[in-house]
Amino acid sequence: MLAQYLPILLFLAVTAGIGVALIVVGNLLGPKHPTAEKLSPYECGFPAFEDARMRFDVRYYLVAILFIVFDLEIAFVFPWAVVFRELGLFGLVEMGVFLSLLVIGFVYVWKKGALEWE
Repeated sequence: MLAQYLPILLFLAVTAGIGVALIVVGNLLGPKHPTAEKLSPYECGFPAFEDARMRFDVRYYLVAILFIVFDLEIAFVFPWAVVFRELGLFGLVEMGVFLSLLVIGFVYVWKKGALEWE
């Protein structure tokens, strides 16, 4: 029974060994020229102008959550499209209900102004 897992364990050991070896070789042979400019904080092409622990607007998180919801929607639609012929009319109605709920939620969020960015 354990012999079946030997190739997987061997693969994991080799990949872990290669990963560690690359990090060690990079640290040993790589150039080390730290300057004040290289050690300074860097943000989007210009120096940081505020503290890293500043408060974000709640709308930022709302947009992120909406992105995740609609990204997961695609994770449900692709498998459904693959087995669409086997599901028949029942599958079509179920996906219609699912997409309708998502559209209703999207319209609600849009009407509340959550997607308006100032």
